[in-house]
Amino acid sequence: MISETNLTLNSPMLDEETARAELYGLLSQLYYQAPSEALWAQLQVAVTEAPDAGGFLEEPWRELVACARSMSAAQIANEYTTLFGGVGKPEVYLFGSHYLSGFLNEKPLVRLRDDLAELGLARSQDMSETEDHVAYIFEVMRFLIAGDDVLVSNLSRQQTFFTQHVQPWVPNLCQTLMNHPRAVFYARLSAFTEAFVSVEAQGFDLLA
Repeated sequence: MISETNLTLNSPMLDEETARAELYGLLSQLYYQAPSEALWAQLQVAVTEAPDAGGFLEEPWRELVACARSMSAAQIANEYTTLFGGVGKPEVYLFGSHYLSGFLNEKPLVRLRDDLAELGLARSQDMSETEDHVAYIFEVMRFLIAGDDVLVSNLSRQQTFFTQHVQPWVPNLCQTLMNHPRAVFYARLSAFTEAFVSVEAQGFDLLA
């Protein structure tokens, strides 16, 4: 199940960990399906100025929101279908196994499932995609930040999961989308995603 996120990401009232969890939740939603009317409406009025002006994420976030404001919900939905849907091979894959091995449902997915089992996690019955879908990966990161069980949801677990299941392939997905001629909204989303993953990587490097 992909959790719904409210766009309060730039509020100065949010602490850093809550903001990180909210960002992962938002990315998970946007990669799992085209934004709902409610989420699209939130993007139309989202604050684009970060609490700390000039932050690394401010400009890609501003461009993402500006793009969302220039498009209708139906246009974004059509773009999602063009890039990721349709019958047969999609134009862009959203699955880690594709980027790590060149094939779907390969060894990277098996390793991911083993690691999820150690965390006590499994794909819910209402999610049709495999666990290496980028939306599921981001939802796991959200859980590892915001979950109540400190034995599972802690910085050490976050760092391990990020290093093994986010950092090795998500930047490749972002580059694929940014270079795709039909990507407009999702090109901006991938640019923001790439910047966010870079910030996360730098933060985890400081823990090493």
